Amino acid sequence: MNITHKGVTYLFANAANVAKFKTNPDKYEPAYGGWCAYAMGETGKKVKIDPETYEIVDGKLNLFYNFWGTNTLKDWNKNEAALKAKVDQNWKKFVK
Repeated sequence: MNITHKGVTYLFANAANVAKFKTNPDKYEPAYGGWCAYAMGETGKKVKIDPETYEIVDGKLNLFYNFWGTNTLKDWNKNEAALKAKVDQNWKKFVK
């Protein structure tokens, strides 16, 4: 099942999850447009993610690149505080 919110299509496993999302979509939207939080913090670039590699930070879903033996969640966890400050600053240039 899927639903479009703010021009982004989200895929869900079942109707119950769709209903939950509809009650408060902003709460469930991934941080940083769904791009890799580590890459956004480290380089300020939009990098694809593995939807199964994530962490909840300050109540928001952060997603990470995890392909070809590189799991950026591990790198994020090594320096989360510094990256969090940088990712918030870098993301501002993409938000209108």
